[in-house]
Amino acid sequence: MGRAVVSQRVHVLPHIIVGIPRYHDRMNRTDRLYALVEELRARAPRTVRAVALAQHFEVSTRTIERDLLALQEAGVPIWAQPGPGGGYGLNVDTTLPPLNLTPAEAAALATALAALGAMPLTEAGRSALKKLSAVMAPASRESAAQLLTQIRVVQGPDRPAAAVSDIVQQALIASVAVELAYRDAQGCETVRIVELAGIFGTHNGWYLAAWCRLRQAPRAFRLDRIAQATLTREPITPRSLDAVLADIPVDMAHPALL
Repeated sequence: MGRAVVSQRVHVLPHIIVGIPRYHDRMNRTDRLYALVEELRARAPRTVRAVALAQHFEVSTRTIERDLLALQEAGVPIWAQPGPGGGYGLNVDTTLPPLNLTPAEAAALATALAALGAMPLTEAGRSALKKLSAVMAPASRESAAQLLTQIRVVQGPDRPAAAVSDIVQQALIASVAVELAYRDAQGCETVRIVELAGIFGTHNGWYLAAWCRLRQAPRAFRLDRIAQATLTREPITPRSLDAVLADIPVDMAHPALL
């Protein structure tokens, strides 16, 4: 009996990433999106034409263009350069390489964001989680998604308006005074100038800690009761958050990156 000859197609492309297997015939879309990001990262700062990516992943050019658009909409910093010598590129300065987050770690981050729905940085947290999810290994990401289908979180107070959260963040970074239109628990609205010290969270919601010029004393303003916040151009000397919170009888944790 003669020996069967097995032929194997070999693609010699200079931009193939070492470590990404050639299994495009059975690659699902999630795997392809992950591999697309890594392909663009390997080529950065050069660009890659959609037709070359389509040949590499053995799909149509239109499929690649849809995948790239989906990645852009998810927040991946992919840019396009038109023209004969153009293509698609990735801004590697604002992306992460593949992360070894475990499914439990990713689920913990997603659960924490859901539990802290009224947090003023919620949208920024969701954006960060999307970026982390996009660079996780597909198997780990799918396991995390499965774990999250079995977790529920009771929602707390309403989150502050996005415009208010943005102004608070800008004021804390730029160290400028802010004009607040604030409604108290009885619904009475006042307008006042405050010097921000920081934000803090409790079981009742999230608060802005500040020196209130109207009352000439430290005050806490619940973020979901701030009707409007406006940046002034008046620079202020940053105040210590711990000093402003000294009279609040609650133990507070200090978040840290490490």
